[in-house]
Amino acid sequence: MICLTVSDEIVPAIYSLNIKQRFGDVGCVLSCGDLPYYYLEFIVTMLCVPCYYVKGNHDTLEIRENGDVLTEPCGCVSLETTCVAHKGTLIGGLGGSVRYNQEPGPQYTEVEMLIRIWRMAPQLIVNRLRYGRYLDVLLTHAPPLGIHNGPDRPHRGFRAFLFFMDMFAPRYLIHGHVHRSYGVREPWQTRYRRTLVINTAGYRLVSISESKAVMS
Repeated sequence: MICLTVSDEIVPAIYSLNIKQRFGDVGCVLSCGDLPYYYLEFIVTMLCVPCYYVKGNHDTLEIRENGDVLTEPCGCVSLETTCVAHKGTLIGGLGGSVRYNQEPGPQYTEVEMLIRIWRMAPQLIVNRLRYGRYLDVLLTHAPPLGIHNGPDRPHRGFRAFLFFMDMFAPRYLIHGHVHRSYGVREPWQTRYRRTLVINTAGYRLVSISESKAVMS
């Protein structure tokens, strides 16, 4: 299954009337946060595929021209502290960033993120009993600590995500938050034990199979 993964940046090649010609073979969209809701709604409408998402630290409200106030993108499925099975692939999500100020938006301390992980744990155990594995893909906004981190505290990763990978061994952890414009020279994909960590700031095409992911 080919997944279009998006995060943080509006990409002209995606926000285009030609999106169907460019990405018509995509089976689902995975969003890692900090994108306008109208952008995700456009993608879902044009590609006619499900969009699963978590929120970034800047995702709060979106006010439309007609005065409507949205707290979620329409037609998309939130995976915050939960998981779904999509065409045999188990996908879960933990959005937000490391807490760095008191501004509105999903920010968490390490303890708060661990609590969110334990809130998700019963579903993961059910997955293990039913499917023989806890999770295939974990969507996050922030990276794990020490992997693809940005140069400042707001873009530091979570130690809790290292714990998650140690305990539940998802095949992929896909995150955003660390933009190319920050000049970070980290690779876009890094192997951590049994998990391939992928930074999708902007977008990536990820082909999820039984044994590997192929990026383009």
